[in-house]
Amino acid sequence: MPRSRRSRRTLTLVVLVVLSLSIISLDLNGRTHSITSGVKSVANGVYSPLRNTVVDVLSPIGDFFAGAVHYRSLQSENQQLQAIVGQLREKADEKQFENVELRNLMALQNLRFLDALPTVTAETQEINASNFTLTITIDKGRADGVDVGMAVVGAGGLVGQIIQSFHHTAVVRLITDGQSKVGVTFGPADDLTGTVDGQGPGSPMTADLVPTHTPLHKGEPMYTSSLDGAAFPRGIPVARVKEFHAAAGATQETVTVTPIANLTQLAYVDVVIWEPPA
Repeated sequence: MPRSRRSRRTLTLVVLVVLSLSIISLDLNGRTHSITSGVKSVANGVYSPLRNTVVDVLSPIGDFFAGAVHYRSLQSENQQLQAIVGQLREKADEKQFENVELRNLMALQNLRFLDALPTVTAETQEINASNFTLTITIDKGRADGVDVGMAVVGAGGLVGQIIQSFHHTAVVRLITDGQSKVGVTFGPADDLTGTVDGQGPGSPMTADLVPTHTPLHKGEPMYTSSLDGAAFPRGIPVARVKEFHAAAGATQETVTVTPIANLTQLAYVDVVIWEPPA
């Protein structure tokens, strides 16, 4: 009995499908519109609930897959936008950093210690560091008036000295380099002398040739020497006293100092066009 019912249902469905196709064919030919219009109304009444049910079932599924595809597209676009925003922020930070560096150099050119000496602004191209040496390469050289022995200054004070000069580049030995030695003066009357020596990257600089019992104060500044034959223009800030003590029986103080110039910001520097008097 159940099999007979299923057979009748199947037969009914087949008949309805054939009838529908026949009605559509006749309607397209346009010769039986009056006959088919009533039949179509009946067929629409029969199939409409079934069609609506199918649409109700399939629409959420279609919306789900469409939404999933759309979400992946939005996620990809969002990642691309975030990457672009990150690049723009990075460029803005670099530009801001460069502007700060240039403002520092402009302020530096107005400080008293340069005595209106001419300078050449240069951009750092490379930093060269090892266990004992620390140099930078700049984009100015002999063709720009930069020569060996000239002082290089940055924000705050002395950065180093030109040790090699080529046509359009030069190498600067920083004051923290293990071979750097700068004669300095300090004290209330600027009449005390010493030598600030670099000890290599990561090691504190020292002030040597300072006799014991020399009056020293933490934070006291030291400047390039004004003595005859000095290798630098006089009065450029070099370092500040950090710590000092004298061992028993020693003939000079043990003094550690820190650079006054900010050596972590060397995107731009100024080369002072000055040579020691003959």
